[in-house]
Amino acid sequence: MELVEEGKFTFASSGEYNPFSVTDGNGVMTGFDIDVAEAIAKELGLEPNQKRFKFNSIVEGVKTGRFDAAVASHTITEERAEHVNFSTPYYYSGPQIFVRPDSDVQSLEDLKDLEIAVSKGSTYAKTAQEVTGNVIQYDSDVTALEALAIGKHDAVITDFLTGKEGIGNGLDIEGRDILGLSEQAIAVSKENEELLKKVNNALEKLREDGTLKQISEKYFKEDITTNPEE
Repeated sequence: MELVEEGKFTFASSGEYNPFSVTDGNGVMTGFDIDVAEAIAKELGLEPNQKRFKFNSIVEGVKTGRFDAAVASHTITEERAEHVNFSTPYYYSGPQIFVRPDSDVQSLEDLKDLEIAVSKGSTYAKTAQEVTGNVIQYDSDVTALEALAIGKHDAVITDFLTGKEGIGNGLDIEGRDILGLSEQAIAVSKENEELLKKVNNALEKLREDGTLKQISEKYFKEDITTNPEE
């Protein structure tokens, strides 16, 4: 199995996507994605080696061999799957519309021609562009939600868990329609089939022994690692 560094599982995350990955004052990342990556490294008998990288460049970094894998809340999309291989999903979520409490917006149709904020490189930009030409892109979902809460933009489209977290942290916003279910998975280089197989085996074991559920409940007080539609 080819690795960027011998004996290490070198994985990328953004460090800007609380509570999935967040960076402390020393530049160390913690969060749901980080705990999952560390649990996988342990299963693989490797030392976890985290690398902080801008979200919209992470897939390219995996493709070019800078990282062994991305554990960074990537939604499986056809476009991304052209460049990297994806593991089985390690959590499920879905985009949701977030607005200020006084907004009449409920659905995507209601957002026609309004101003929608999203995070750069996310799948939500595409969704927003279907209804408006007025899409503002932020470096992170959290900053987009904070801007919404203080009166900027008409709505933010982001993962419902991120919005829920923002509301829990005191942002004066509300969730409206959920726009479908998405599967988040670990990205591995197409050249590294063996690593993908081992990551999938590790995830299988972490699902079976309850570790994934435990990590999820630590951050969300609920299990986001099983498919809600099954």
